[in-house]
Amino acid sequence: MRAIGRALRYCVLAQLLAVSLAMGGPHFSEQTAAAGVESPNIFGGERKRHILEAHGSGAAFFDYDGDGLVDLYLVNGSTAESLGAGPGNEMFRNQGSGRFRACGIAAGVAHQGWGAGVAVGDIDNDGNHDLYVTNYGANVLYRNDGDGTFSDVTEDSGTAGEDFSASAAFFDADLDGDLDLYVTSYVQFSLDDVPDDPAYDEPCMYLGGIRVYCGPLGMPGAPDRLYRNDGGGRFTDVTEASGVGAANDSYGLGVVPEDFDGDGYVDLFVANDETANVLYRNDGELHFTDVAGEAGVAFNGDGEAEAGMGIDAADFDNDGDPDLYVTNFYGETNTLYRNDGSWQFADATIEAGLAAPTVPLLGWGTHFFDADLDGMLDLFVANGHVYPQVDVTETGARYAQPNQLFLGSGQGLFSDVTAEAGPGLEVIKTSRGSCIGDYDGDGDIDLFVVNLNDTPTLLRNDTLEPGNWIAVQLEGIAHRPATGSRVQLSSVDGDQVRTLNSASGYLGSNEATLRFGLGNADAAHLKITWPDGLVSDVGSVSANQLLYIRHPLPSLILPSENR
Repeated sequence: MRAIGRALRYCVLAQLLAVSLAMGGPHFSEQTAAAGVESPNIFGGERKRHILEAHGSGAAFFDYDGDGLVDLYLVNGSTAESLGAGPGNEMFRNQGSGRFRACGIAAGVAHQGWGAGVAVGDIDNDGNHDLYVTNYGANVLYRNDGDGTFSDVTEDSGTAGEDFSASAAFFDADLDGDLDLYVTSYVQFSLDDVPDDPAYDEPCMYLGGIRVYCGPLGMPGAPDRLYRNDGGGRFTDVTEASGVGAANDSYGLGVVPEDFDGDGYVDLFVANDETANVLYRNDGELHFTDVAGEAGVAFNGDGEAEAGMGIDAADFDNDGDPDLYVTNFYGETNTLYRNDGSWQFADATIEAGLAAPTVPLLGWGTHFFDADLDGMLDLFVANGHVYPQVDVTETGARYAQPNQLFLGSGQGLFSDVTAEAGPGLEVIKTSRGSCIGDYDGDGDIDLFVVNLNDTPTLLRNDTLEPGNWIAVQLEGIAHRPATGSRVQLSSVDGDQVRTLNSASGYLGSNEATLRFGLGNADAAHLKITWPDGLVSDVGSVSANQLLYIRHPLPSLILPSENR
């Protein structure tokens, strides 16, 4: 009877989703050329002769110059032949009216390494967004000077490293009021070990008959790094002392900071390729313990390690605690972990309707967000294979793959609406990193996707009849934005909870603004829990506005244009 009841429940939810689609669902258009962000990605050769060439790069939506418009930073790669003299990263300044202007060189952030990921955070508490770029080789930390330019402070900061780095995240690990830094690393790899002859036969086999590059299995993992912010622009590597070094034999790719147990300390989830995922519980006093096994997120529901790439955390079922979504390899499902509280997660992929649509694709960047502003979180996934050789064999896979959009019911069920979501979701490329933000200032969330050895894809949200909305920007006592703050929104349709954290997805950083869909509600009640534990009961606020709220004065609520 329990099984019949569950089946009936999901049937009803599916019918509700069908009604929602009939009324007009999310709609995205491709605006890359119109917006002026067609910068081509260079990431190794087309053939992909070694593992460094396959994993791509990311991007960040953030307001670097403080003018209230969301700008875009695009990380680029290189080739073995042009290492150190590649095309360089690019900053795109938002001009308004949907247009951007390239200014990376003028801003001082056009680094020419083999770029991978990007993290954004205010490292010195001066109110400006600083920038950390991960690379194959030394990483780069840029301090925002507040005048439209950045200074390279890597050497003095102690955050360079020399690894094959991937995603990174700023978060306050020790609750001392400044942002610390976690950097994932992939494998130990050297270009010196790649044969000079480009015509050689790739040494490893895929699907029983395709010769491809080798790895990561059989290769030593590169260690992730945790850097403690000591103030004054200086960081200290506390990887071993903090306990995170105990799980550093894995192949780290994605990371998301989140307080999963609600104790006030920010924990960390790391998505690992081909090895068990890691969930670091923050024990306080800058110490972490890996509890992924006991929490049920090290493996999927069948007890298997998967090829974790991208990651996001959000309360998709509106029960008050953050859940997890991890993108994986072709032939595996992406995995949805439902948080049941008390450090217990369950693999809810099949019952949520997310298994069958994701098996034939290979996922990277991913985001929970409310695409149609109906108050229920939806889900985006960027897809693309790692082996171009699949296009010349009968494997059932393709190198370039469609990205996906899943519409959420708010009650645990998702529906694949990619085919109905507009021409932007018809773009088929080999996608990698991604980020989200409202670049055109209309209140809904747009998407940016980096494509391997191709131009990127800017997806403008053109949903015809979206719901009402409220957006919130938070300034803390120390750093701005108040990373780690949790906001609860209550309306006639129920409660929603969001955590302010720009680091999620894959290799990217998202606009540091919390955006809530309200559906038909015209007002909502806001309550903020700040990183220091103070709770601010803001009260009722009207829909369709961006609010700027400063700690510790909850009565001081300003429309963003008056800040």
